[in-house]
Amino acid sequence: MPEVTAPHQPNRDETARRKADHLRINLEQDVTFSRLTTGLEKFRFVHQALPDLDLDEIDTALELWGRHLTAPLLISSMTGGTEQAGQINQRLARAAQQAGIAMGVGSQRAAFNDPSLTGTFQIRQYAPDILLLANLGAVQLNHGYSVDHCQRAVDMIEADALVLHLNVLQEAVQPEGNTHWSGLLGKIEQVCRELPVPVIAKEVGWGLSKTAARELASAGVSALDVAGAGGTSWSEVEYHRAPSAAYAQIARAFADWGIPTAQSIQMVRDAAPDIILFASGGLRDGIDIAKCIALGATLGGMAGMFLRAAAESAQQIEESIRVIIAQLHIAMLCSGAQNLDMLRRTSLEPVE
Repeated sequence: MPEVTAPHQPNRDETARRKADHLRINLEQDVTFSRLTTGLEKFRFVHQALPDLDLDEIDTALELWGRHLTAPLLISSMTGGTEQAGQINQRLARAAQQAGIAMGVGSQRAAFNDPSLTGTFQIRQYAPDILLLANLGAVQLNHGYSVDHCQRAVDMIEADALVLHLNVLQEAVQPEGNTHWSGLLGKIEQVCRELPVPVIAKEVGWGLSKTAARELASAGVSALDVAGAGGTSWSEVEYHRAPSAAYAQIARAFADWGIPTAQSIQMVRDAAPDIILFASGGLRDGIDIAKCIALGATLGGMAGMFLRAAAESAQQIEESIRVIIAQLHIAMLCSGAQNLDMLRRTSLEPVE
């Protein structure tokens, strides 16, 4: 067992190296769950052969926190903190603006540790109209971060809301990880009470349970992002950057840990029926987005697909978005749902 040491504040080189490692590993390695799936394949729509709708009548628009979205699609929080990450964020922002969808940036902690990295997160100039989400690790509230840091993260990128991400497993398998999680809920509650923008609590790929959803809703978060199991496994990412065989063995043991996305959506919807819910974690296409909306989500988020597209070109991102939205429109047509409210009332059939 590796020696457990107290977490430290990484220096500029450490931060840049870790961010670069995460980008490289996500682009070059298979970091998906080996056996666990999202669970969305266990549901299907009842096909409507006579929907009494035209395809061009399908309306996927919605309003959220003062922003108009043309579709319930979120480019989920991914990156920032390196030159390559800055280029990727710029491409993603331009595509989000062109499509009229939402976007989140990766953890802005890197910019607090090294202000020269701030520009890699600042994308509002490329996307003046989108719903834009700032991002900090919730555990940092136990390591000196305050409401002021949260406000600075929002101000840094002119964000509409703040994501506090929950990555307990990733931190636990990282040699440099922060593992002090006790007493965190009260600090999240303070942020929700004092920050003037909505706060979103987001898992990063292992799902939210009923207990977590209930506690976070009681703390005052405005939305929950389930980020369930079935997509990118960050314990697998950490396996690929492990500094020793022991750390690699620890991380690899959690290759199929977590709550599948579909199950987590249902858990959150049951535990906090009135909260705004984002669904992410292994979503592959517009049909998965449609299923998540039918299960009770407001937005569906994707990350890995857009990261790979962004590594190629801005045009590839725009094409991916067009395909996803077209798939969503057709899924709604063939299930008889003209708009998102009707889609939410559409029953899914379990696959035997």
